[in-house]
Amino acid sequence: MSTEVRVPTLGESVQEATIATWFKQPGDAVAVDELLCELETDKVTVEVPSPVAGTLSEIVAAEGDTVGVDALLAQIAEGDAAPAPKAEKREEAPKAEEQPAPAAAKDVEDAPSAKKLMAENNLSDVQGTGKDGRVMKEDVLNALSSAAPAPSSSPAPRAPVAAAQADREERVKMTRLRQTIAKRLKDSQNTAAMLTTYNEVDMTEVMALRNEYKDLFLKKHGVKLGFMSFFTKACVHALREVPEVNAEIDGTDIVYKNYVNMGIAAGTPTGLVVPVINDADQMSFAAIEKAIAEMGAKARDGKLSMAEMQGGTFTISNGGVYGSLMSSPILNPPQSGILGMHKIQDRPMAIGGQVVIRPMMYLALSYDHRIVDGKGAVTFLVRVKEALEDPRRLLMDL
Repeated sequence: MSTEVRVPTLGESVQEATIATWFKQPGDAVAVDELLCELETDKVTVEVPSPVAGTLSEIVAAEGDTVGVDALLAQIAEGDAAPAPKAEKREEAPKAEEQPAPAAAKDVEDAPSAKKLMAENNLSDVQGTGKDGRVMKEDVLNALSSAAPAPSSSPAPRAPVAAAQADREERVKMTRLRQTIAKRLKDSQNTAAMLTTYNEVDMTEVMALRNEYKDLFLKKHGVKLGFMSFFTKACVHALREVPEVNAEIDGTDIVYKNYVNMGIAAGTPTGLVVPVINDADQMSFAAIEKAIAEMGAKARDGKLSMAEMQGGTFTISNGGVYGSLMSSPILNPPQSGILGMHKIQDRPMAIGGQVVIRPMMYLALSYDHRIVDGKGAVTFLVRVKEALEDPRRLLMDL
């Protein structure tokens, strides 16, 4: 008896993945729930376990292949069944792509979200994969993705490489995550009227408060007291006064969010991810620190789910952990604001007519000027600065 291994559901709006690694080969014995392969999507890595015990008789999709949801990956012969031939199945795989759309597709009403995307991007001829050839939102997104590399081919081609140096180069295909990061960042620059405003914050009081209570905090809550909870609280405080930084544009409407889902940008070996802490405005310092620690561990291990990276309303990016002194963060669309933290560095400051050494940090707020005016952006950053330089303001909501 043979059992099919298929691509599992990948998450909301994710329709395809790339096979990153096969851990088993045809003829290998497998146990129930033993890991067969890993799939790489735009955001997360998905593990595919064996549904039954037996022998891996055939691998239908090889490493590097792009597969859709429910696509056939492999066959497992339960018990001692012999491996099935491989070549014929490999030839059948393209059939789904070669299947033409139904002739009645033009007479079927396309999905409203698809029509909106087509109008916004001046697309008219999109192949539909829905019922009776109906064009779905995913079809338009796929068409845009396939068309995206076109502009990059018009600029000057890659400079020629000397023959003596060519053998010292290495060409590696971009991962799906890296491709998505590149596309989203460029889309953000092309769509939003992005502007960045800067300020600096004296971290003396926050550092003193943290040093005074960090041991007691760890003993009571079981998690270290870091700086991210202070910054999260300060941003929540500022977003209440400047709600447009926590809003987004939808067509000709502005959608104000009466909650704060805080995205915390995190670098991983495979690329940048932004896990989201939902309802951060309702959380305590301890709850925020625990959520950040949990999300950070998942990000490093590649275990974040799609749901844990969706729905953010504002983002904090901490380049200071890598030593960055100043940067201009790029918006995480459709959000309208992102705060950039940087390295804490001792600098001479004029305070009370005297020059003193203080631990200073540059702050950068990148924002969408279509919805956030300069006054609102500066006010937001000043409120963050005030809250961090006098943390008691957070307790008194001042």
